[in-house]
Formats: sequence, C-alpha cells, structure tokens
Amino acid sequence: MSNCARCQQPMHDSPLICAACGAVQSVAGIDYFQVFGLKRAFALDTVAVEREFHRLSRRLHPDRFARGSETDRQNSLAATALLNDAWRVLRDPVERVEYLLKIEGHAVGEEHAGKGKSAEREPPPDLLEEVFDLNMQLEEIRMSQRMGESAEASTMTEIAAAGKRFEAMLGEVDAALQAEGAKWDAGDAATRAQAAKKMIELLDRRRYVRNLVRDVRAAVTAQALQQELYGGNFVAESL
Repeated sequence: MSNCARCQQPMHDSPLICAACGAVQSVAGIDYFQVFGLKRAFALDTVAVEREFHRLSRRLHPDRFARGSETDRQNSLAATALLNDAWRVLRDPVERVEYLLKIEGHAVGEEHAGKGKSAEREPPPDLLEEVFDLNMQLEEIRMSQRMGESAEASTMTEIAAAGKRFEAMLGEVDAALQAEGAKWDAGDAATRAQAAKKMIELLDRRRYVRNLVRDVRAAVTAQALQQELYGGNFVAESL
C-alpha cells in the first residue's frame, strides 16, 4: 500500500486517485490489476470490476481537473488512459491470460511464437493433416476466384464444415485456459510454473487456430460475394 503524494494518507483502494483528498496520482509503475486494487489472478469478478471502472472514470475524468494544476491535468489524462487500457484487457479472458503471464515474466505473444523465423508457423502436430487439406482447398478457392469462377460446391461445403470444427477447437482451448488459470490462482510456485507453461502452449494453439478460422471466414465471404455478383447455387452456412 502506498501513500498519497499530496496528503500522505494511505491509498486503500485504487492507486490512481486518493480517496481522502481527491488528488490524482502518477501512474508510473502501476499495472492493470493494481488499477482496480486487485491481486494478480486469472479469475476476476468482471461485473464488480466494471462497476469500479465506471466509478473511477467519473472521478478521473479530465473535465474535473480542467482548472487544476498542470500536474493534476496531466495525471488525470494519463490515469484515464491507463484505466481504459486496463479495463479493455482485463475484461477479456484471453487478453487477461496473456497480460498476466507477461507481467509475471513469461515470454508470450506472437513475437515469441515462431513468427519472424519463417513465413509460416508450423501447425500443431495433431492438426498437420487437416491443415494441409484445408490449405489445398483454400488455394483451390483462391485460384477459382482469380479466374472469375465459382469454386466447387462440395469444396465450399467442406470448407464451411472445417470452419465449424476450428471454432469448436477455440472453445476447447478457452476452457483449457480457464482450467489452467484456476490451477495457477490456487497453486504454489511449482504448480504455477507448470500451469504457465501449459497456458503458453494453449495460447500458441489458440492463435494458430484463430488464424485458420479467419482464413475460412474470408474464403466463405469472398465466395458468397462472387456468387451474389455472378450467380450460382452454393450457400454456405454462416460461420
């Protein structure tokens, strides 16, 4: 717990603004969990955090400090920006996982997921065959589109079905992330280390599968547009 830079009273709630004198504090060194007076954890009461977000937004709004000192005005702008960033990240379970792992010192994110070493990342081993087939089908669709033709209806049906499978995989990964997060919250140092390793693997898998879903959606959307412009009978089930 820190003390207010102005009145020196203890800061019991958010370190952004003093409950005693109303002075906005410097945001230096404050992480997203501290913004809301929370301990670092994967499980959050997002309803309670949202209430605190709105409460702090009102108290920190720059208009309240328009006639204050330059320090007050600058602190208000910086605190409001930090508050918005913190709420955007912490309300999303996947972004919250990535953020917590990062501030705990783990290498996580696309910059650590093999990008930059090769044009394409290697797919997870259990998806090798399915991804190979999908890429062949996507290339067939792109070729047809470049030639101004519609892809085979059977190909588009298979693509739509693949998209559904990959979306289901995203749900499975998200459930696994939640389970590992619970282990991290309740575990000792060794348990947390194991859970963090597993979560990093799950995040890499999620990122790869999410890109597959994106590619399938793009192909289905482009095909539907082409059918609308030039006619045809294929109607893909929406993804």
